[in-house]
Amino acid sequence: MKVTVARPTGLCFGVRRALLELENALKEHGRIFGLGSPIHNPQEIERLQNLGLIVVDKPGEVPSGQPAFIRAHGISPEIRDSLACRTSLIVDGTCPFVRNVQEKAAILKREGYRVFVVGDAAHPEVQGILGYAGDGAIVVERASDIPAGLKGERIGIVCQTTQKVSVLQDIAGVLAAQAGELRSYNTICSATLERQQAVTKLAHRVDGMIVIGGKNSANTGKLVEISEGSAVPTLWIEHSEELEEGWIQGKEKIGIAAGASTPDWLIQELISTLESARSPRGKD
Repeated sequence: MKVTVARPTGLCFGVRRALLELENALKEHGRIFGLGSPIHNPQEIERLQNLGLIVVDKPGEVPSGQPAFIRAHGISPEIRDSLACRTSLIVDGTCPFVRNVQEKAAILKREGYRVFVVGDAAHPEVQGILGYAGDGAIVVERASDIPAGLKGERIGIVCQTTQKVSVLQDIAGVLAAQAGELRSYNTICSATLERQQAVTKLAHRVDGMIVIGGKNSANTGKLVEISEGSAVPTLWIEHSEELEEGWIQGKEKIGIAAGASTPDWLIQELISTLESARSPRGKD
């Protein structure tokens, strides 16, 4: 059995940067209150909690004057203001790519466009973007979500950074047919595109794909969708202990891909588990 790891894979620039800032803050302060889970990976959260991270859901849960951390997904201006009322010790781990989406949404709002955010309305990144997009903003996850009655409107589009390009293109195409004027920003980050392209390429060359990452990770879920769309048997796991020996049997070539929230140590554990049978490994 040959094991090939998609390249690039695993932690993206934004998440890696945020985790570095968080760990540095933990070393300095001993503990820090994270506004929401800083990474969509249960195993990594457990490791960070052992270092002193305390996850809270809203600014009011941060003790007055205590250090707080903003995760890579970013937050809305309203929540940022609320957090600033609690503490001046704020470590901002917002991903630069996410900040770009927020800025584009604010520009569209300021220039009078009705903003459409392509993404998952329940995702924290999208919730933060909506704070910049104005009261009339609409979240759409697929073209069928687009409401009627938009004829002639000035419409602007931004996109959750982890979305698939094909989804953005479908939605932009439908809106272009209705809008009086359309301005669309492709705000999908390069790391997302590169990882999706790597999975597409590798899935056609193997007998099975293992995607490792948190089940609550949006970008990991997109990698699973792409792999399954290639008609290759695909297994989604959070850690190597979930790997079933029966799934591996009969497969000569196995590909591995990891979500942007999957730390290197979890990927290496999976590789080691697969290599326990002394399999050769390739790299893309």
